[in-house]
Amino acid sequence: MSWIRKKKKYNRPRQIYDSQRIQEENLLVQQYGLKNKKEIWKADAAIGRLRAQAKEMITASEEDRKHLFDKLNKIGFKVEKIADVLGLEKEDWLKRRLQTIVYKKGLAQSPKGARQKITHKHIMIDGNVVNTPSYIVKVEEENKITERKKKVKKPKVEKKEDVEEKPVTEEKKDSEKDKENVQEEVKEDKKE
Repeated sequence: MSWIRKKKKYNRPRQIYDSQRIQEENLLVQQYGLKNKKEIWKADAAIGRLRAQAKEMITASEEDRKHLFDKLNKIGFKVEKIADVLGLEKEDWLKRRLQTIVYKKGLAQSPKGARQKITHKHIMIDGNVVNTPSYIVKVEEENKITERKKKVKKPKVEKKEDVEEKPVTEEKKDSEKDKENVQEEVKEDKKE
């Protein structure tokens, strides 16, 4: 049996206790309703990978550049030049997350509420449930984000064919009258 070695998708900051960086990260965590700072570092690493691709494209053909720009435009980054790609920041990545877009669309009252709705499988994209708050939403999917409707249980209704009405016999009428008489006698006894 072979083991797959998983790699981290982020890098920790070099300076652990940099107060300015910590304050900026705290603001981002509140603004985007993130679970922890690791999500900020993942966004930063993703933008770093895009920048590295853009640097490689400086010497590449025009066709390869266009392919990269089309890919980034589908994600929602408005990119026309390599300089635009190099100018992307981690906030641009965080704005394209499903959690942020659900909040901005008004499907949730807060970013944390949006995260909870997504993880509890109440959000759908094009009819498919997506329960990953960090899902990067493409431009074409933005209008297809909906809230999942609750299933309403329908009460069971008996069919009229199955249920036959039975005629009431005189014996049953007499027994019902006897019960009513007994109840009246009990009421009279209580009054006395």
